[in-house]
Amino acid sequence: MGVQKDDVEKFLQGNPAFAKQYFAKKMGSSTISKLSGLPEKQVDFTQFQELGQVEESKILYDLIKDMQENINMEKVVFKILKRICALVHADRCSLFMYRQRNGIGELATRLFNVRPDARLDDCVVPPDSEIVYPLDMGIVGHVAQTKKPVNVKDVSENQYFSSFVDDLTEFKTRNVLAAPILNGKDLVAVIMALNKTTAPHFTAEDEDLFLKYLKIASLNLKIFHLSYLHSCETRKGQLLLWSANKVFEELTDIERQFHKALYTVRAYLNCDRYSVGLLDMTKEKEFFDIWPVLMGEQPPYSGPVTPDGREVIFYKVIDYILHGKEDIKVIPNPPADHWALSSGLPTYVAESGFICNIMNAGAEETFKFQTEALDSSGWTIKNVLSLPIVNKKEEIVGVATFYNRKDGKPFDDQDEQLMEALTQFLGWSALNTDTYDKMNKLENRKDIAQDMVLYHVKCRDDEIQNILNTREVFDCEPRDCEEDELLSILKKDLPPLIKKFEIYQFHFSDFNCTEMELVKCGIQMYYEVGVVKKFQIPQEVLVRFMYSVSKGYRRITYHNWRHGFNVGQTMFTLLTTGVLKRYYTDLEVMAMITAGFLHDIDHRGTNNLYQVKSGNPLAKLHGSSILERHHLEFGKFLLADESLNIYQNLNRRQVDHVIHLTDIAIIATDLALYFKKRTMFQKIVDLSHTYEDEKKWVDFMSLETTRKEIVMAMMMTACDLSAITKPWEVQSKVALSVAAEFWEQGDLERTVLEQQPIPMMDRNKAAELPKLQCGFIDFVCTFVYKEFSRFHPQIQPMLDGILNNRKEWNAKKEEYEAKLKAIEDASAAAAASKAPNPPSGGGSKTCSIC
Repeated sequence: MGVQKDDVEKFLQGNPAFAKQYFAKKMGSSTISKLSGLPEKQVDFTQFQELGQVEESKILYDLIKDMQENINMEKVVFKILKRICALVHADRCSLFMYRQRNGIGELATRLFNVRPDARLDDCVVPPDSEIVYPLDMGIVGHVAQTKKPVNVKDVSENQYFSSFVDDLTEFKTRNVLAAPILNGKDLVAVIMALNKTTAPHFTAEDEDLFLKYLKIASLNLKIFHLSYLHSCETRKGQLLLWSANKVFEELTDIERQFHKALYTVRAYLNCDRYSVGLLDMTKEKEFFDIWPVLMGEQPPYSGPVTPDGREVIFYKVIDYILHGKEDIKVIPNPPADHWALSSGLPTYVAESGFICNIMNAGAEETFKFQTEALDSSGWTIKNVLSLPIVNKKEEIVGVATFYNRKDGKPFDDQDEQLMEALTQFLGWSALNTDTYDKMNKLENRKDIAQDMVLYHVKCRDDEIQNILNTREVFDCEPRDCEEDELLSILKKDLPPLIKKFEIYQFHFSDFNCTEMELVKCGIQMYYEVGVVKKFQIPQEVLVRFMYSVSKGYRRITYHNWRHGFNVGQTMFTLLTTGVLKRYYTDLEVMAMITAGFLHDIDHRGTNNLYQVKSGNPLAKLHGSSILERHHLEFGKFLLADESLNIYQNLNRRQVDHVIHLTDIAIIATDLALYFKKRTMFQKIVDLSHTYEDEKKWVDFMSLETTRKEIVMAMMMTACDLSAITKPWEVQSKVALSVAAEFWEQGDLERTVLEQQPIPMMDRNKAAELPKLQCGFIDFVCTFVYKEFSRFHPQIQPMLDGILNNRKEWNAKKEEYEAKLKAIEDASAAAAASKAPNPPSGGGSKTCSIC
């Protein structure tokens, strides 16, 4: 029986001195050069231990130097695989890179058949020659799945072995040594060594040596993998940043939006060409398209449909050419045989909503891609990535298809993620164009609604003849008359009305006036304060404006045109009779009188709280002072019409000032704001009493913009509440009108909102009106007129009026309370008389209070 290998190993391990002497003698420079691959002249070692240490250090140094110099990954790993081949005596080694396509992992050859004497160029696998392993195939696939190294001593006895590559290369695999390269828990690659040349199989020592060198390869592959991921994330960030820039730059049209975004990010897409097919978003056909089907004249549609049920119809294809000379082609209504659609892939993606990543387009059987060149440059389709563009409603609005990755490799999972991020962002950004389109439609609807409102509110040509009867006098329309001719008509009819109805008096009552006479009085007020001539107000425009304002008030119980006129008249009286005009310019006076007339235009007969409770659109449009802001907007809407704009001859600065004052004046009529401005107004009144020289006080106030605005705001409140200061015979009737409107709101709250109204709006408590009026006068109204009478004694009639009305209401209240007490006493007496007499005899005596 001969000496066995185990016997030799046992002898050498037991005699280390002999082993050292023997190898020092036998391992000459030629032998070492042959094993290491180094030139013989560089080998001058006499000790094997020194050789192993120095040689291995030099190899590791060269590898790390290559990595540091950023030499491509393939070169570094190629050197490592050559070294592994020599050390473990493998016939060849290969590198398989892991990637994902369509969410499925696979391994593709990157370095193939690396031998100790191989050249790098012969071993690097070009993209179109890759051998691709699915993870459920072969030993290399098993290693990728388990992420554990294997040492297969005989592949014929291994259940995972596949002869797929052996059949392609006519190579016979006997044994395999393979290990995964991991970055944390993520698989990066698999390295495999085949066929031990000096023994039947790889040993445990070979496996240790294999894994030792793989640590260097692992470091290099991790660096490569992280660098690739960093590059992808950088591209993704730049892509989303630039696409966002263009998406928000173009909001008007989805086609222009997609085009700008996709063209801007072309440098980050890493492909030769891409196309975008935009889908028809029509869900329901018009009746004239349905009739032929229902009549049997044409068959019903049976083609592909999107997940939400729309027919797959590409109404436009945009083709971006990046290889060679850049170009963009837009194809409206593309035919079915257009190269971008003829394969059927975009239609399939639009129908299914799936992402499709095709590695070898020419060999694809499901989709028939064009194999010949598509243009004169000879460009052909090699690999394809197609994704749906989905909006926020999860509707597919288009399909983006990318062709031929620039480095020749198939699109991988990082490309899928990057393109998906882009298409998702584009899909979501479609919401911008949808919103813009909706806003345009709403704007158009608003314009139509305003036009309808203006048609009904605006003073017509026949209506203006009620005031400017130019047809009767001059046989022509007002627009054809000179200003002097119009003035002659107005002068004849309007001035007498001012005196007749006592417009300058605080006790003015509209009871004896028609609504048309109120319009005429309102027009004359502008002449009385001298603003018509000064600011060149066209007289026809002034008449049309006042007439339209009167029509803008709804015919409701209290907040109608009569109330609007009364507020404007009181403002006029405060400025003139009350001498408050001395603080304001003529421009400001005109703005204040106009604000008085406009302050409640289009009032609905219900208060702000009701708008909120009932969910009225006004409450959603305006957060606070709901109705006041609506009156303001309605007034501006009228003034925006040229034929009603009494400010049309003012300069821009004057118009801005007038509108600013109108804003303050009308919003100030919200009683919720009244309590905030009371103290400020009181301080102004107190300050006025510190001035002995009246002229100095007027000069001071005329320059105090903020104080003038506060006084104006309080004047608007005084005007709005002025009915409470009218003579008793007027005020009592007006109070009933106000109460009637409140009761109507209470009825709505009870029936529509199913809520119990407050006492002031509950018609079942109408008898409490005197009590409520007294409370309103005491807690809200008296302060206003008391302070104004202190501020300007000329306004004393208003305070006298409210105090007199307070007495009248209090008498009514006491009368009501006396009647109520008499009824209660009578009820109590009746109850006492019906009570049984107490039994005589003992027991405690009690006192009964009725």
